[in-house]
Formats: sequence, C-alpha cells, structure tokens
Amino acid sequence: MTPQPRTPANRASADRLGRLLNLVPYLLARPGIRVAEAAADLGVTERQLREDLELLWVCGLPGYGPGDLIDMAFDGDRVTITYDAGIDRPLRLTQDEALALVVALRMLAETPGTGNRDAIERALAKIEGAAGDLADAPVAVRLPVNAERLDAIRTAVAGGRALHLTYYTAARDETTERVVDPMRVLMVGARGYLEAWCRRAEATRLFRIDRIDAFTELAEPAAPPARAVPHDLTGGVFHPGGDLPLVTVRVGRGGRWITEYYPVEDVRRDGDGWVVAMRVTDLGWAQRLLLGLGADVTVLGPPELVDRIRAQAATALDQYAAPHPAPPPAAR
Repeated sequence: MTPQPRTPANRASADRLGRLLNLVPYLLARPGIRVAEAAADLGVTERQLREDLELLWVCGLPGYGPGDLIDMAFDGDRVTITYDAGIDRPLRLTQDEALALVVALRMLAETPGTGNRDAIERALAKIEGAAGDLADAPVAVRLPVNAERLDAIRTAVAGGRALHLTYYTAARDETTERVVDPMRVLMVGARGYLEAWCRRAEATRLFRIDRIDAFTELAEPAAPPARAVPHDLTGGVFHPGGDLPLVTVRVGRGGRWITEYYPVEDVRRDGDGWVVAMRVTDLGWAQRLLLGLGADVTVLGPPELVDRIRAQAATALDQYAAPHPAPPPAAR
C-alpha cells in the first residue's frame, strides 16, 4: 500500500484537529485570556483562533443540545470556557491506548475496500511516531480470511451462477441455508456485502461477507427476476422505517455510545442521562444489545421488550441463587 502525498489542505486539517483537542484544556487553565495572547501561544492568527472557537461551539456530547455542547463566554477580547464537555486535559495516550490505536489502524488499513487510505496512513504514521519503540512491538495485523472470502465471492459472482449460502443472521442469532441469485458485491464503509435475490425471502437482500459461513456455486445460472431492485445505499445499509418496532431506553454516560453507533430517531437529555428512541428490525437483537449494557440502561418500551428483558434477567439471577453441588473431594 502506497500512502498518498500529503497536500497542504490535508496538513491544515490534521494540524487543526490537534489544535482543537488541546484548545479547551489550554483555555480552561487560562480563564479570561486575551484572544491575541492565546493566538500567539498557539502559533495561529487571531482570525484562525476565532474560527476554531466558533467550531468548538458546535462540538460536544451526544444529544448535541443545551448542556451537551462546549460553551464559552466572551468579555471584550477575552474568552473563558464555561463548559468543557469532558475535554478537560490535553490529549495524552497511555502505552496501552497508543498500542490499541496502532493495532486498530493497521487492521483498518488491511480491510479490503477501505476508503481514505491516505488519511489512515497519515494517522498511523503520527501515532507510531509518538509511540516510539512501543510501535515496534511484534504485532502483525492481517485479515486473510475476510480478504480471501471477499475475493472468492467476487469470483463466484463474476461466474454468473446461483449460490447456496450458509448464512449467520445476527438479528435472530441463527444460521440458515438459502439459495441466492447474485447481483453485485459492494463495500459499505469497511464491510463487504453480497447483494442478491434471495429465493427463500423472495426479495433482494444484502448479505454481509463476514457472516457467510460457507457457499457453493450451483450449476444453474444466476437469474434475478425483474423485480429484483438494487438497494439505495447512499444513506447507509440500514434505513429504519415507521413500520419497525420503536425501542425507547434511558442510558447513562456509559451507554450513550449507542447514539453514535446506531441510527436513532430521537435523543433528549433527561437529568444525568439521555432518553433514546430507535427503530430495530428484531426485538431479539435489541434484547441482547440492551442486556449487554447492564445497569447503565433502563428499557422504557415497548412493553413486550420490557417483559422479555425482565424475564431473562430474572432467569439469570435464579442461576446465581440456586445452590450448586460441592465438588467431589480431591483424590489422594
């Protein structure tokens, strides 16, 4: 992989990101500092610093409403941070954090079809430079199974034959067998998908490449019917419609990441937490997700999901309450 050359625009964006990450703690330590003095310390013009401050005003925590965004007060040409959104100290990575980032970026660089590889290479080079000898730790990241499976699926689709799939459906936590008529292979983000007409569902479906446990090329040619319309993926893979179940939960700080990771319909602040509404394709999937969040989430609806989670939690507690037979004495 050959890194793309760094353009002036790329360098400016990277420099600005680093400056923004350190700007809030810098200003917190100097309440009421003059803008001109701060600009001189940071090596930028007053105009650039004011543009940075305007950008910080729309940055903050999930929810992005009053009380979530970074806030500041101006008194003439002086500025004071009044809410830091948790960015209260300069960015410093521990050794474990730096190594984790290096591994994650190396994995991302090895993922087939990943876009913006030049940005990944630049970020990786910066972190490896900052990590020093730690970056030379014997950690090799390769994704041969994903890459080989992706290439094999592409070859099979190019052959124009129907496929028999053994496919794992995460939403229902089950493995199924199905025959499909391939249409195309595509990348969405870092994931590869096979788009095909599914004869079992009698509809066009997207199959994640990493969830295809096995496939066999059949003798018959692929023949998607005329009604097999490709998906519109401009907004991503999942397009929640109003016919899907609406799940409402209250999460604390430890669970607010779901508002960034999954499409949500509504997020509103509620005391020291957030009330989140999101559409899901399957309540079983929502049940497993929310149980995994533990005490940091309270399920508000729908009633069916509340009852299912309550029952499963009670069953788990009963397992702890039941006495276990004592182990047999050790042989002498």
